[in-house]
Amino acid sequence: MADSGAESAEAPGALATPRARARSAALWGVVGGFAFLALAQGYRLVGPGSLPLGLAGLALVAVGVAVASAGITYLAEVRVRAKRRT
Repeated sequence: MADSGAESAEAPGALATPRARARSAALWGVVGGFAFLALAQGYRLVGPGSLPLGLAGLALVAVGVAVASAGITYLAEVRVRAKRRT
């Protein structure tokens, strides 16, 4: 029996749909933002002092990191997939 997920799976190296690319980029953006927040929290816990930014400043920088990583991911995915390194 064919699995319903197997029928809709893409072949390796096939171009992703714009919706799939956007969803992938958004998820990588979330990962980037949370990674920044985790690093900032680690620095605050074991670092020599406090950060020059408050909580609102850290949140703003995390949003900037998330947007930047999502944008870079969206643009780079086509090149990486074209070289078949996914």
